[in-house]
Amino acid sequence: MNTPSTDRTDLRAPRWRGHTEAARVSAILRKEAVGGALLVIAAVAAIVWANSPASDSYFALRDFRVGYEPWHLELSLGAWAADGLLAIFFFLVGLELKRELVVGDLRRFSTAVVPVTAAIGGVAVPALIYVAVVRGQDGLAQGWAIPTATDIAFAVAVLALVGSHLPSPLRIFLLTLAVVDDLIAIGIIAVFYTEDIAVVPLAVAVAVVALYGFIAQRYRSLFAGRPFAAWLVLLPIGFVAWAFLHASGVHATIAGVALAFTIPVKAARGATDGPRAADLAHEFEHRFRPLSAGFAVPVFAFFAAGVAVGGTDGILRAATDPVALGIVAGLVLGKPIGILLAVRALTLVTKIRLHPALRWVDLLGVALLAGIGFTVSLLIAELSFPAGSTEGDDAKIAIMIASVLAALIASGILIARNRRYRRIVAEETVDEDADGTPDIYQEAPAPTSPHQG
Repeated sequence: MNTPSTDRTDLRAPRWRGHTEAARVSAILRKEAVGGALLVIAAVAAIVWANSPASDSYFALRDFRVGYEPWHLELSLGAWAADGLLAIFFFLVGLELKRELVVGDLRRFSTAVVPVTAAIGGVAVPALIYVAVVRGQDGLAQGWAIPTATDIAFAVAVLALVGSHLPSPLRIFLLTLAVVDDLIAIGIIAVFYTEDIAVVPLAVAVAVVALYGFIAQRYRSLFAGRPFAAWLVLLPIGFVAWAFLHASGVHATIAGVALAFTIPVKAARGATDGPRAADLAHEFEHRFRPLSAGFAVPVFAFFAAGVAVGGTDGILRAATDPVALGIVAGLVLGKPIGILLAVRALTLVTKIRLHPALRWVDLLGVALLAGIGFTVSLLIAELSFPAGSTEGDDAKIAIMIASVLAALIASGILIARNRRYRRIVAEETVDEDADGTPDIYQEAPAPTSPHQG
């Protein structure tokens, strides 16, 4: 997840050049467009390598196993990326979600109801479209959740590139929609993609998460004031919780969300200044976002997107595969239809209305952006079909095609809208008489009557 946040910049000059460079790189990686670009570059590199003469080396690297088997942690590098690195991404999703629920837009019904309703519609309709397309095909319906996801990093990156003058409520709508969409995706993974649960490891994981939360709450001033304390204390505890959840059979990325939900958002009771007044969730989001955007998500995309297309025959096969057709239809058509229908139904049966600054065509552009499934869709595809299966490969091809189509169509609409809003801003800033007040806000002089004077 690559959502924006207000950075608290330390204005003091770093004492050594290495720190300066690290701070500069971290600041770059926090930019939405940069995270989205790295995601695309990693995916393209994987596709090119997987379809090159050296493709065997790509799959050998992806399937190379490393870890400690007695702890059930001897995994392939691809599995480490999907189960381990992506937990960092979901940790940030959890932080953002908790902040929205506690102090953000989701705590107020009036502002949350529209994007929440949109997210529900944007999950239900794509799933129904996929099921309708694959109906009657044995074993394909299990991929119903693939087109329900929205890649917040990719979608927000596109919006940042094309929407410099779009209304800020539109951006807030997309962010809230994507956060709720991620929450639904987390629930789907936990409920529908967990087969056998080992009770003892699960109980231990819950206990370790509780310990993690107690330490984070009790010693928040330590972690707010000393960045490396979190790495030295909380990271090992978090890894233990992740390992036990992985051993329990529940998808291990859920550990990231569970751990994030224990991080304090509000200041400690009675604290108005100093480290105890810090928003630790904001601090952690600020520190860990470069790791997620610059490493965890691109590496996952690199190992997940590498599919041997198989030349023209493979492309033709994928183009006629019900799985691929269902995913493309679900993401490109189902997402915007579901979002717009849900919001329209809400405005018809209740007194809830869109923000005055928004128009339905603006909402259409953002609804199309929500069809960029990518990261979470790739993860659900890996959980839905066996590794290396034709259905799994076609699903990944379809996810990438659908995400590119959704991004291109949405960009066309949003660029046109951005031009319109740019013209409005230009008109509102004209000050020909240089009196400091834009001409549009000055009253026009009353017309002079011909009978006067």
